[in-house]
Amino acid sequence: MAVELNELRDQIDVVDKQMLDLLAQRLALVEKVGEVKSEHGLPIYAPDREAAMLASRRAEAEKKGVPPQLIEDILRRTMRESYASEKDSGFKCLNPSLRSVVIVGGKGQLGGLFGRMFTLSGYDVKVLGSQDWDRADEMLCDAGLVVVTVPIHLTEGVIEKLGNLPKDCILCDLTSIKSKPLQAMMQAHAGPVVGLHPMFGPDVPSLAKQVIVYCDGRGQEAYQWLLEQFSIWGASLCPIEASEHDHGMTLIQALRHFTSFAYGLHLSRENPNIDKLLQLSSPIYRLELAMVGRLFAQDPNLYGDIILSSQENIDMIKRFHRCFGEALDILDGKDKAHFVESFEQVSDWFGDYSQQFMNESQNLLKQANDNIHRG
Repeated sequence: MAVELNELRDQIDVVDKQMLDLLAQRLALVEKVGEVKSEHGLPIYAPDREAAMLASRRAEAEKKGVPPQLIEDILRRTMRESYASEKDSGFKCLNPSLRSVVIVGGKGQLGGLFGRMFTLSGYDVKVLGSQDWDRADEMLCDAGLVVVTVPIHLTEGVIEKLGNLPKDCILCDLTSIKSKPLQAMMQAHAGPVVGLHPMFGPDVPSLAKQVIVYCDGRGQEAYQWLLEQFSIWGASLCPIEASEHDHGMTLIQALRHFTSFAYGLHLSRENPNIDKLLQLSSPIYRLELAMVGRLFAQDPNLYGDIILSSQENIDMIKRFHRCFGEALDILDGKDKAHFVESFEQVSDWFGDYSQQFMNESQNLLKQANDNIHRG
């Protein structure tokens, strides 16, 4: 049996090496694709092409008796690497006559990411850090685009210092709240203004499929090229009113981060053995624990600023606290019927999204389980 098993394993090793060779060939082709896209100003992410290719490969896999989801998983992971590789070819510069791009706060991580992307696109990029304000007038006098990316609590004060920009300069910010910064930019600058919120962190390998929210301010025609430049980088654009954006962020960011903070605080006081928790964890709990732990690996000032950025956030969290208390009352009363009734009401509210989220989460959990090594 051992001899037979070893022979089969040897054959698998040979196939694995062939797969490596094919992946290397694919990445080499992708690099050439990136060069062509860069030359002609094509986005690195083409959703229609990706969807058609995946559908075709799934159909081919089914004919060969290969699980369609298997080939899709392999290709999606390969494409993620491909998107990261394609950006190394650079991007077409859509506004070659633009004067310098000045990133205020560009020494931070997110500012650094956008600085690299603009540089890869052939723009002249300058960084205005906190120690450079004695040279601010010199750096800003010929700016064609100014990007403000500083901590939330400093944003409005920094914007107020930018009152002497060239009239045709585009002023934008990357802050996770939009109404107040957008209003501050409109007051400080008479030229084109747009509010931006990248819905991703600075550690993304590429901007393919990443969302950049934008809130129109003034002079949309002047910054249309900027939005198109983001699309070439692979980003998906989401236009929205600043007030609607901020209301959505109370749930997507403030409440979510606060509940993670509170759960982490509770865990630290209960003081369980994390290694034991991981051994006992189903994939979904491990993923939930990872998302909570991820918060505490980052800058507390950033998350404090996000949560405390508006009274609306605090009011939302207080409403959640009251809702949590109502749910506890159900437990105190050991009222299973009330629990089931409330559960079904929420299920009805989610509607068809419940099954959609079930399917999406199953795929995530399979990937999370694949990454686990149990000794």
